[in-house]
Amino acid sequence: MKKGNIISTLSIIIVAVIGTIFTQIGMSWFDSLTKPTEWIPSFIIPIVWTVIYLAFAIILIKWQNKTELTKENIILLVINGVLNILWCLVFFTLNQLFIGNVIIIINALFAIRLIFEIAKEDAMYGLILSIYPIWLCIATSLNTALWILN
Repeated sequence: MKKGNIISTLSIIIVAVIGTIFTQIGMSWFDSLTKPTEWIPSFIIPIVWTVIYLAFAIILIKWQNKTELTKENIILLVINGVLNILWCLVFFTLNQLFIGNVIIIINALFAIRLIFEIAKEDAMYGLILSIYPIWLCIATSLNTALWILN
């Protein structure tokens, strides 16, 4: 396995694990929040994130086997990973709904930019990974609803 593939895979695992730790810390607080009637069933959320992380791991490995990631691609991937972790920390651990909302909006914008960059290299990869900014937009609407209701 190429060094870049190992680094990409480990980076995705690290983001997922740290995000999960911050999320678990705040679950009792989260469970106590008033949620909108159109709320997504709780069991769906970790399934979606697992699919997103797996899609990124598989596509990054395939992509790096074809070509090297550009500096801009790497920067966008790192920014998205950091924003994912930061949102989990701010939202779940620090219980800051408004600041969490600001972070997730910024994350969604960077995710859209990332997908456009990936699509320039491979349209199919961009299409598959478009689930990421779509999910972030759904999560943003849920985050906003929580902020309004609580």
